[in-house]
Amino acid sequence: MRLKTRAFIALIVLSVIDAVIPIPIVGIILIFVYLQKPPWFRELVREVYET
Repeated sequence: MRLKTRAFIALIVLSVIDAVIPIPIVGIILIFVYLQKPPWFRELVREVYET
């Protein structure tokens, strides 16, 4: 399975969880990525947009 497909599936799963559970999980993850700028996120973005 390609990285883009896995990332897309993960976003769909997080969106469904976000819709079912009243805690905004996607928003919390986005705030974490924005504030902490983890290296794994930059690598993931680089891999997705490389192809």
